[in-house]
Order: sequence, then C-alpha cells, then structure tokens
Amino acid sequence: MERDPLIHLKGLSPEEYSYLQQVMSGMNERQKQGFVMFYSGRRKDPQEILLFTLLGFLGLAGIQRFITGQLGMGILYILTVGLCFIGTIVDIINHRSITFEYNRKAANESAELVRMMPK
Repeated sequence: MERDPLIHLKGLSPEEYSYLQQVMSGMNERQKQGFVMFYSGRRKDPQEILLFTLLGFLGLAGIQRFITGQLGMGILYILTVGLCFIGTIVDIINHRSITFEYNRKAANESAELVRMMPK
C-alpha cells in the first residue's frame, strides 16, 4: 500500500485533490514525490489570495492579480482602484476559483518538469 504524497499539502479542496490525482496518474513514486515538491513551492492558498484581495479596500488593489500571474489585470486594478471597488468585490467572491485556476496551471507546469526528469 503506497502512501499518498498529497497528504502534506494543507488546505486542499476536494476539487483540487481530484485534479492533482489526475495530473499524477502514470507517474512513479519518485516522480510523484518530485511533483509534490515542485507543486508545493508554487501553490497558492485561497485564504492568502482572499487576504490580498481584501487589501484592495485599503488602496492596494490588484495584488491578488499580480500574485496569480495576471500582470495586465493587476495594473488595471491599480490604475482604476480595483475597477472602482467592483472588481475587488467580485474577486472576494471568486477568490477560490482564481486560486484554483492558478494552481491548476502550476500543477501542469510542475508535472511537465517532473516528466522531463530521468526515471
């Protein structure tokens, strides 16, 4: 019985866990461990994104967009004060989906790195 390498990742939603299981299918144990190592370094927690989004109400709008790699949206949020706070409110509501989208991309990139490693 093999141990689940994803057990050390804190705050995994069932949706993210299921997606990571799909990404790791076909990997050997060494590759799975490498994947979790790469992914855990890049993964963002939805609670952190929520906190950065809330900073938008203090005049620091768009930080969550920079953190998730959406530079253009981050600049737009800075210049428009979070699209007049409407964008910030929408991001508060959607912080989990913003985070999951970023984490999905990070998981795919981490899996590509691991699959290039020699077995």
